[in-house]
Amino acid sequence: MMRRALLAAIGFSALSATAALAADMPPSRYMPPPRAPAYVPFFMWTGFYVGINAGYGFGTSNWTDTAGVTTGDFNVSGGAVGGTLGYNMQFGSAILGIETDLDWASIKGSTAVNCGTTCDTELQWLGTTRARLGYALDRFLPYITGGAAYGSIKASLSGIGSTTATKVGWTAGGGLEYAFLNNWTVKAEYLYVDLGTVACDAICTGGIPADVSFHSHLVRGGINFKF
Repeated sequence: MMRRALLAAIGFSALSATAALAADMPPSRYMPPPRAPAYVPFFMWTGFYVGINAGYGFGTSNWTDTAGVTTGDFNVSGGAVGGTLGYNMQFGSAILGIETDLDWASIKGSTAVNCGTTCDTELQWLGTTRARLGYALDRFLPYITGGAAYGSIKASLSGIGSTTATKVGWTAGGGLEYAFLNNWTVKAEYLYVDLGTVACDAICTGGIPADVSFHSHLVRGGINFKF
């Protein structure tokens, strides 16, 4: 009986010590489950958009009369500002769109070479209607573009006469657009514009008729709102 009582006392003491040790130990710390990664949707370019644009044009004009006398190329330059309307369709990363714009412009220059007085050429407004083909890198869109260009060119011989004609030609170029908000994008682009020639008749020149050419490089930026 004494032996059983002694073994029981020893066992009870061991259990009490173990319980006390467990009570003194800091609570177990469990790592919280990892958070699910936040879902950030890719920007979708599909949809209509409107915007404004502004830029600077520079290029050349040339007056050549029917007798073969020419001014040679002379420089034209000036600003342009206007509005933009377009639509994009997205196929995976490929973007196919159409864009049209209409700008007030004052891209002009003059020369006195073989003119008698001064030959002046001015682009008074410019519009384009172009296809756009791009590759979307989420919110970045590099693209190429090309299509029709049309504008009003005024050719005048100082002190003699002038003519103004609306001409249709072509344009091609490229650019980069960036979506900085879900509905707002900004872009920078370059266009080469060829509007052919304007006929400056005998009334315009006061003598021999001449063909007046106009070619321009247009560098501009814009901001668009996407619906």
